[in-house]
Amino acid sequence: MFVLYNLLLLLASPVILALLLAKKRCRPGLRQRLGWLPRDLVQSRDGRPTIWVHAVSMGEATAVVPLVQQLKTRYPAAHVFVSTVTETGKETVLRQLAGQAAHLYFPLDFHWSVRSALQTVRPSLIVVVETEFWPNFLREAAARRIPVILANGRLSTDSFAGYCRARPFFRRVLAAFTLCAMQTDRDVERMIQLGVEPQRVVRTGNLKYDQVTASAQATTGLLSRQDLRLARGEELFVAGSTHSGEEAAVLDCYRRLLDIAPALVLVLAPRHIERADDVVKAVQSRGFTAVRRTKLPGAGGAPITGPRVIVLDTRGELATLYRDATLVFVGGSLVNVGGHSPLEPAAWGKAVVFGPHMDHFAEAAEQFLACGAGAMVRDADEMVPVMRALLTDRSRLEAMGKTAYQLVLESQGALARTVALIASVLEGR
Repeated sequence: MFVLYNLLLLLASPVILALLLAKKRCRPGLRQRLGWLPRDLVQSRDGRPTIWVHAVSMGEATAVVPLVQQLKTRYPAAHVFVSTVTETGKETVLRQLAGQAAHLYFPLDFHWSVRSALQTVRPSLIVVVETEFWPNFLREAAARRIPVILANGRLSTDSFAGYCRARPFFRRVLAAFTLCAMQTDRDVERMIQLGVEPQRVVRTGNLKYDQVTASAQATTGLLSRQDLRLARGEELFVAGSTHSGEEAAVLDCYRRLLDIAPALVLVLAPRHIERADDVVKAVQSRGFTAVRRTKLPGAGGAPITGPRVIVLDTRGELATLYRDATLVFVGGSLVNVGGHSPLEPAAWGKAVVFGPHMDHFAEAAEQFLACGAGAMVRDADEMVPVMRALLTDRSRLEAMGKTAYQLVLESQGALARTVALIASVLEGR
């Protein structure tokens, strides 16, 4: 099976490389991804442990920031590397873990890339975050007797179905994991169904519950009402991490909400800021004034008044923007991409509205609905009455937000449990 996998990978390599070269955002790390890591990453072999944490993109990198900080506190002499695949992930590591961890790009799953990267870094332990099951990387790590821990593991319904179709192969791939620390009971069951021994699978919870409250308690770098040039009395309707097809529904909802809330200002935060131009055009095509966050006047500028749509074309500001939101919609959920995190607005004590496609946060979405901390809508037509009801019943809106915040607090603890598991492996226990 591995021979077949590598043969197919080899045949596909010209197409893979062509696609990576064609995408401007993929070029910066391509040399590293092919196995040519900078010489200054070569370790002195001084006997200190080397921990390699892999977090594919910005979301995963943000979630592991507290984990890396805890590991660095526990093992101050350790070399710590955090790898990503995307430029946004790299920016997160450099911004939030400066002086605590070095960044590198994760190698493409070619034999030569994987071997070169592992030979350069020589990790004592590898921590893989969420759902990064790269066959050659895991197999090579196992061959070198490097312990590998899956942290904050999850298996979406689509991913699980795909792995099941090649169950014999993935049973051998997953055998490389020393321990699998999963987010939910559903994830634990699915890993066992894929062939991982039950004694190597444990539920630890979701690291993002611990991460979001740490972010919400930060006192620096918060995006303020003044930064957005909001006038006194204006309120924010924040649609976070939206995808193509969702902005239209949110804009239609916003237009109808203005009848009862003329001081409402909409913020559209596309998941991929490369789409900002398209989002601006969509806003303007509906007759609204579009204001890009990067075009807002600097400090001291006068407030902008009247109905308008602010397009958040920056990275790293959405989570703090929820602080001043009155209404919140979490994107990636009206279209079938699995949904994005409802935990960030909840950590600020906000009621959360999302669509039906929340597979990436299925258990959290179920909890939010069950305890009345959130609401699900299927389209713009359903979004309007839900948002209208929240605007007109502020006591209910506040109560939902408090419940959401309490749910986040009660669901914490994954960080301490994960650190303890990593320590048990690193210390040979």
